[in-house]
Amino acid sequence: MPEVNNHKLKKIEEYEDLANRCKPKPPVVKNSIWAFVVGGLICTLGQVIQNYFMGIGMSRQDASSATSIVMIFLAALATGVGIYDELGKRAGAGSIVPITGFANAIVASAMEFKREGYIFGVGARIFSVAGPTLVFGFAVALFIGLLKVFISS
Repeated sequence: MPEVNNHKLKKIEEYEDLANRCKPKPPVVKNSIWAFVVGGLICTLGQVIQNYFMGIGMSRQDASSATSIVMIFLAALATGVGIYDELGKRAGAGSIVPITGFANAIVASAMEFKREGYIFGVGARIFSVAGPTLVFGFAVALFIGLLKVFISS
């Protein structure tokens, strides 16, 4: 009986080797450059928007808040019209700059579950993608807050 299992394992290993040899290799350098450029352009756009708000007289803190709002709106709009998905296909990780990537995740999941209705679709499942991110963020914020309290006392 062990001989039969050993034969099957060898066949599986041979198949995996063949599949790995036939699988196309991803263009890592090209993908890295795209991610760097797109992520950099998203951050540059955010900086330009913040500089504009500061230029019209807002404080740095108010300009930062307004910039966050504008970037979330632009990411949600781009997701709604399908631009952000195309950007993500080309740029990969470069399109997941934290604030715009999170807005994309929320809007994309809302659009996906819209067919199931607004209450049981969108309302019930909108945070299925973003929920783990929120939980992790809250947990880390709590940990850092407690750490700061213990260090400063």
